[in-house]
Amino acid sequence: MTTSRGFSLVELSIVLVILGLLVGGVLTGQSLIRAAELRSVTTEFQKYQAAVNTFRDKYFALPGDMTNATAFWGAAHATPATCRTTASTTTATCDGNGDGNITSMDGGTTYSEYFRAWQQLANARLIEGQYTGIAGSGSAAHTIPGTNAPRPKMGSAGWGFAFLFPALAADPNFFEGSYGNFLFFGGANATGDPNVALLKPEEQWNIDTKMDDGKPGYGRVRSLEVHVNCNTTSVAATAEYNLTFTSAACAAIMLLGI
Repeated sequence: MTTSRGFSLVELSIVLVILGLLVGGVLTGQSLIRAAELRSVTTEFQKYQAAVNTFRDKYFALPGDMTNATAFWGAAHATPATCRTTASTTTATCDGNGDGNITSMDGGTTYSEYFRAWQQLANARLIEGQYTGIAGSGSAAHTIPGTNAPRPKMGSAGWGFAFLFPALAADPNFFEGSYGNFLFFGGANATGDPNVALLKPEEQWNIDTKMDDGKPGYGRVRSLEVHVNCNTTSVAATAEYNLTFTSAACAAIMLLGI
């Protein structure tokens, strides 16, 4: 006669404890990885800000905006207008217009200064990597991490140069106020700047509080007004981070102060 034997309560308890430890370990590991990624955002910004300031001290110009960059690293193309859309596989670059703004020189047709800035910082050995110096195929501002801009430690994220004159209250994308040259940090965009919502409001609040004032509409670290779930209101003076929203809702704007 064959008898079957099931698990005892003690054996089942041991299995459940082991499963609980495994699940807890996975969750703890994920939490630690995310915490390290969030710390890297601050570290990377500080590195890029220091690189821009060092570049300016050395060359008396901003990267990308430098009028005599080709005298140091050669020209990607002899014709300036063509140079803006010519990818580099070497240090060959293009000149900027020297107006103090890392932006477009042709009314938004191309934003070559955005991408030549990364290339020239790498040429000056102030950051790691080699970059094409031109936008991706998606638009005049298409940032591709690892190709025309650095690849952040945080997966699916991107860094991108930008410039903005004082934003008006009617602008649906930005909180009202002065910006100047700044860096976007957000999810990589298939067609434009890396400004896709990537951070939870609490995560961005944490970054903002450590670096600045903890307010999304003011200071050195800000959020995009257009990401409505990130902010409690579109009014810069009263906006707070929407800490009760627990999904990705924010992309950061970090002012370079130049």
